[in-house]
Amino acid sequence: MCGIVGVYGRENGSELTRKGLNLIKYRGLDGEGFFEKDNLFIGHCLHSVVSNIKQPFIGKGVFAINCEIYNWEELDNKYNLNARNDAELFFLLLENYGVEKTLELIDGDYSGVYFKNNKIYLFRDLIGVKPIWYSLENGFVFASERKVLRDLNCNEVFELNPRELLIYDIKEKKSEIINREFGFPSLSKLDYKDLKKELIGYLTNAITKRIPDVKFGLLFSGGIDSTIIAFILKELGLDFKCYFCCAEGVGETKDLFYAEKIAKELDLDLEVIKVRLEDIEKELGNVCKLIESNNVTKVSVALPFYFSCKKAKEDGVKVILSGLGSEELFAGYERHNRSVDLNKECYYGLLNIYEKDLYRDDVVTMYNNIELRVPFLDLDLINFALSIDGKYKINDEDNKLILREVACDLGLNKEYSFRKKVAAQYGSGFLKAIDKLSKGKSKSDYLVNFFDEGNVKLASLFSSGKDSCYAMYIMKKQNYDIRCLVTIKSKNKDSYMYHTPNIDIVKLQAEALDIPLIMQDSFGEKENELLDLELALLEAKRKYFIEGIVLGALFSNYQRERFQIIATKLGLKVFAPLWHKDQLVLLNQIISNNFEVILVRVAADGLDRSFLGKKLDKVLIGKLIELNNKTQINIAGEGGEYESLVLDCPMFKKRIEIKDSEVIIDGSSGLLNIKDARLVEK
Repeated sequence: MCGIVGVYGRENGSELTRKGLNLIKYRGLDGEGFFEKDNLFIGHCLHSVVSNIKQPFIGKGVFAINCEIYNWEELDNKYNLNARNDAELFFLLLENYGVEKTLELIDGDYSGVYFKNNKIYLFRDLIGVKPIWYSLENGFVFASERKVLRDLNCNEVFELNPRELLIYDIKEKKSEIINREFGFPSLSKLDYKDLKKELIGYLTNAITKRIPDVKFGLLFSGGIDSTIIAFILKELGLDFKCYFCCAEGVGETKDLFYAEKIAKELDLDLEVIKVRLEDIEKELGNVCKLIESNNVTKVSVALPFYFSCKKAKEDGVKVILSGLGSEELFAGYERHNRSVDLNKECYYGLLNIYEKDLYRDDVVTMYNNIELRVPFLDLDLINFALSIDGKYKINDEDNKLILREVACDLGLNKEYSFRKKVAAQYGSGFLKAIDKLSKGKSKSDYLVNFFDEGNVKLASLFSSGKDSCYAMYIMKKQNYDIRCLVTIKSKNKDSYMYHTPNIDIVKLQAEALDIPLIMQDSFGEKENELLDLELALLEAKRKYFIEGIVLGALFSNYQRERFQIIATKLGLKVFAPLWHKDQLVLLNQIISNNFEVILVRVAADGLDRSFLGKKLDKVLIGKLIELNNKTQINIAGEGGEYESLVLDCPMFKKRIEIKDSEVIIDGSSGLLNIKDARLVEK
């Protein structure tokens, strides 16, 4: 891994580029290169694993990259390019075959810039293992880490979506985006026995191609993901060191017990790092600023990663392997249990893993001058794993079934292969550590002391109802920056996508929230209504520089898939904090967090006009449960059984008071039509 900084069209561009490179010099201590011409400046710091060849490369074009290309020797032989390393091979392919063709040929993890014929091309690998950020504010600025752009006074900063190729024309001073394909495979027709054999091959190949010719380590938790990597590495006869990290003073965890037990049985070289609370507190500020987040989960996962890499650096490790990504290939999360289309759920998780996990892990490793390699995010392995029928991945007792059974087939003890393991923040004890250090404050509020910027700029897809409002509330509690509300006003009262009852009330809600509103009209024609959402989100990007969207979807795959399609097309990150949440738990959380919600539309057996205008409280929840027992309605209304309206919540500066309304019955459905409402003091 390396570091890249580029500036075009700004005063003092050379000084700014060198300043930015200095901010991330830890990303590459093996050399530094610089290019400047026609008001374009590109700087590069080199982290050399094998050969030490400085960048940028200069030929017909100019090129700098942060990469590990696994098929470079094969491509070098095929195209007879005589490259000295993978970065030079990449450059020679670009020079001879252009950007789009080269990206199709490459197998690896990368982010880079190529300048030729007055155009700057910015790109990264399809999963997003290697990061690149940019700003089109006052010229064009890009860098491997967001903090560089912030420090260079760029206010509107974006992470390049891995499925995008950005092209900036320096003559026209315009940019365009070309979307890159990351397809979804069809189901494999192999029988289960052959699927397992094939999986062993893909796993072994993904691990083998990532083994460096220098000292390397493995982040080890004693879970199936890191254990199967360790097992295969041992079977290959390789010398490596495992690192396990946990917090002291918060109670022992099963992860430590099993990490030590497995290491003893497999004869692994295991380093256990135990971190005292005072040392965690001492490093918290550095870690939050490093990962540029105060999200509790991200920070509590980053901490053990950080201390492990710190020790690995002391040991002279240059490359470290991680088991990240297995959950999204083999269905390892709780939400996968409730999924209707398991592989699609895994696929969507992979589309967003660059925001959720990869940037965090990249900056932590690079800060310690270590390169991260992630075998489970190998493209060949991903495509094969997504072709495996979901019935082979999860059942009522276990997740990651096929992976666990493959581990047993390889010879790993079933006790370890089928061990149930909690997430890293729990297994390491660092979430408890943050809780202890917060001393009664919420963990989110405590972490704001160390990093007080919003995590990601979001638009809330806002319907006026409980789910979209509560989803936004969760993201705000996690310190995400809600820049605007986006509401689609559909003329089709039976829209498949959008809430329609009393939709104009969102104007009052937006005023109560003190958040700008973008309201887009729609005829509500099936599928075409997606174009209306796209228009609204394009406006949100232009006016409020959003980086992602938050939606209140619970179980509707129809809605989730279509929102994801639009977001992917526009390069936006997707957050669905309620997705597959237990419906009863959700309703109780909504009322316990002081949301004032009423029902404004009913359309299900047992939900008559008496429910209209009723407040969502324990009594109403009880009635919904009774109906569920009789007719199996969704108690959260996810199936369209009812629609709701939020009159007040902790985010509102004023509450909504209904002054006049009428009940309208239309066949089997009923509507509380609000004729007059206004904001009042709370």
